[in-house]
Amino acid sequence: MKQPEILAPAGSMESMMAAVNSGADAVYFGYGPFNARRNAKNFDQDSFRQMARYCKARGVKMYMTLNTLVFDREMEALKESVRAACENGVDAILVQDLGVMHLLRQWAPDIPLHASTQMAVHNVSGAKQLQEMGFSRVVLAREMSAKEIRAVVEQVAVETEIFVHGALCMCLSGQCYMSSLIGERSGNRGLCAQPCRLPFRSGRGDNGYALSLKDLTLVDRIQELRELGVDSLKIEGRMKRPEYVSAAVSGFRQALAGETPNMEQLQAAFSRSGFTRGYFDGKTGIEMFGTRQHEDVLAGQKVLKQLSNQLEKEYPHVPLDFSFVMKANEPLSLTVRDADGNSVSVQGLVPEIAANRPTTEELVRRSMEKLGGTFYSLNSLSCQLDEGLICPASQMNQLRREALEQLSAIRSQIKPWRFVDLPVPPHPKLLCLRKPNLRAQVRSLSQITPLMEERCELIAVPMDQLEKGVDQLSSALREKIAVSLPRMVFGDDAALLTQRLNGLKQAGIHHLSTGNIGGLYLGKKLDFCVHGEFSLNIANSLALREYAQLGLHDSVVSFELSQTRVVSLGDYMPYGIFAYGKLPLMVTRNCPIKLKGCKNCKQYGVLKDRKDESFEVRCTGRQYSEIFNGKALYLADRWDEWINFSFALLYFTGESPAEIDTVIRSYSENFEKREGITRGLYYRNVK
Repeated sequence: MKQPEILAPAGSMESMMAAVNSGADAVYFGYGPFNARRNAKNFDQDSFRQMARYCKARGVKMYMTLNTLVFDREMEALKESVRAACENGVDAILVQDLGVMHLLRQWAPDIPLHASTQMAVHNVSGAKQLQEMGFSRVVLAREMSAKEIRAVVEQVAVETEIFVHGALCMCLSGQCYMSSLIGERSGNRGLCAQPCRLPFRSGRGDNGYALSLKDLTLVDRIQELRELGVDSLKIEGRMKRPEYVSAAVSGFRQALAGETPNMEQLQAAFSRSGFTRGYFDGKTGIEMFGTRQHEDVLAGQKVLKQLSNQLEKEYPHVPLDFSFVMKANEPLSLTVRDADGNSVSVQGLVPEIAANRPTTEELVRRSMEKLGGTFYSLNSLSCQLDEGLICPASQMNQLRREALEQLSAIRSQIKPWRFVDLPVPPHPKLLCLRKPNLRAQVRSLSQITPLMEERCELIAVPMDQLEKGVDQLSSALREKIAVSLPRMVFGDDAALLTQRLNGLKQAGIHHLSTGNIGGLYLGKKLDFCVHGEFSLNIANSLALREYAQLGLHDSVVSFELSQTRVVSLGDYMPYGIFAYGKLPLMVTRNCPIKLKGCKNCKQYGVLKDRKDESFEVRCTGRQYSEIFNGKALYLADRWDEWINFSFALLYFTGESPAEIDTVIRSYSENFEKREGITRGLYYRNVK
């Protein structure tokens, strides 16, 4: 049975040492401005080098996070982070942005790439697509059940990494825009302000914190994790204290050794009203919700003091084979070898004839076992001892210390990767004046009006709605309809969707719209013309280029881009913007309005925040929920500023046909002003 690695957070040098000294097999960390925890202490040039030597000596792997969206003008600055990764010999780089992936292939072609959980990979098709793209590992979404994880592990020959301990976001990673809209601090840019931990009430039995989940732990499910066959067990917490990291790593190290971890200590180190395993077990609901209570803080203060005494004690990461030779008239010899093929030999004095107690193998073993305070352990010992000779214990101890010092110097050497200093390529831009065409996305077929059919070049309709009424559509309308895949299809998505999509194709639907890389893979396999949605998070020109090469026909770009960034994107493929509608700020598997169950729920509700602002919640077939901003984004009265891209998406949620026609006319005829609207992030500076 596969022994998974324990992967720990390193938000600082102190946390890195706590993780390594507690038995972590690997650490993940941030360097520079392009990582998903920019507010962690992270590493500078000097501490990065220190960490590299520390980890290399102990055989602990280092995974560097470059897992944020990067804008076009930031690409040269990104190069310095990649250069540092190469110089310090990191073992892999985590990536969210396909534009970043493109540059990494150019600048650091030999470094393995891991697909960050920010890419929202939660099904077989997504993992297969990333495998084909050359990613060596996929970090799966935290919302997946054991059954869904198994489907990916069994069907895709790529390493899998899953979260097993720490905080749970309410929203699928990479799909949360609430922090951006509220405070211009983007979770996709590493600056999430954690608005989900603030008060939100649904009025349906919640505790006033309808977006705050308990922390996860699977430390007591270690046997199931082994049987799943995942490669890496990831602990969350780059913003947490070293003592927390130590407690979590120690708990999983104990569990993997067949021991019972100290659950009280783990919970006291940090939790929110205890722990949850709901997603892993496929059981969502009110039991998964929790907040940080006063008693949690008090318990944490007590146990953190206890844990602080354990931080500097070394964990025996490196087993060694010792060979000791003592022959008459020859200098003493000690050879030490590790499992990586490193070997050192040291020599001592010529042994003397023993007066009464000659040196035995047992005495040699006692000396070589004195490895406390180091990161070494004794794996084997072989001795060649001539009879009647003596070597003082002090001499053997000196030989051991000299050998380990030389071996540590060898092990801590950094092997840099090849770095290719190529410039960021210029991006093609069509210079002709273009006004965008209109497209629409609806939630039901009843929202399609004759005016929409006349003025919108493409209309995206949810798959379940389209299946119910495709036979009533005219052949002309079917030509411009795109089946919109659900934003979340967990596990074996091909088994769940293929037959249904083939049925729609036979009914005359040839376009498919998706906001997930798994949907792109599946759509291509079924020979649809695939269109990208906003949730692909395309934020730079090279990301457009990469998606075009993957077979995407066109795409809506990220609505976290400013207006100037949108219109200056390179024309690698046709692209458009989210031009109208209530912005989808979260997509979540745990519905905040069904906290007491789905009975009598109309799949719609409203959340109120601490400022009494409203956010709509819409459920999709009880599979997932989306949380929308209360005000609609509206740009029609400034439409003359939006030129030189291909199309504008009008995104309709609860609008009536009459309201829909009014919006379409606003963007095609009268360009009127409106009150009570938002410009979204287009005229703001998202950090």
